[in-house]
Amino acid sequence: MSNVRVKICGLGTEATLDAALEAGADLVGFVHFPRSPRHLALDAAGRLARRARGRAECVILLVDPDDALLAAAAEAVDPDLIQLHGRESPERVAEVHRRTGRAVMKAVGIATADDLATLPAYAAVADRLLLDAKPPPGATLPGGNGVSFDWDLLAQASLPAGTMLSGGLDAANVAEALARTGLTAVDVSSGVEVRPGEKDPARIAAFIAAARGRV
Repeated sequence: MSNVRVKICGLGTEATLDAALEAGADLVGFVHFPRSPRHLALDAAGRLARRARGRAECVILLVDPDDALLAAAAEAVDPDLIQLHGRESPERVAEVHRRTGRAVMKAVGIATADDLATLPAYAAVADRLLLDAKPPPGATLPGGNGVSFDWDLLAQASLPAGTMLSGGLDAANVAEALARTGLTAVDVSSGVEVRPGEKDPARIAAFIAAARGRV
């Protein structure tokens, strides 16, 4: 599984960013969403992105951003990808790509087989898909809730190359998740934290090692 691409999302400090880079993360994600415990101001996300530049792809996560926020994020962070983690329609995803000139990753919540029906429309306009568990009832966040969905739902799905799996992943289950879904890219946030918003360098390293079959 050495070809597995790994994204560590919700990074907020130089120390944890460095830990992710040193462990071999392919993508590093910064969250700009005030309700999230992982929220970063755009200037702070920009500083971390500059620190990571050339070592990993930098991703800014936004939730239903308006045009002003898109422009501000693109300028402050200069991201390789914009991750849309709200209720953005396929039309809005395409518009974000046109407006910013950036690659766009669209997160799609999965709970049942019916949710797979939306994937072709998003795949047609997004540069990458991220399949996350739908938030549980009462959740205030669209992602990063530490819950997974039934990976076997993807067994018969036709997914574009590079589709990322997210939701409830950690070092103990990521190898099984990859094996059951056949995917070769994963995203983790809460699964490498000691508490919401506080990443742990040891857990980051363990997750990347497990994803790549080095344990």
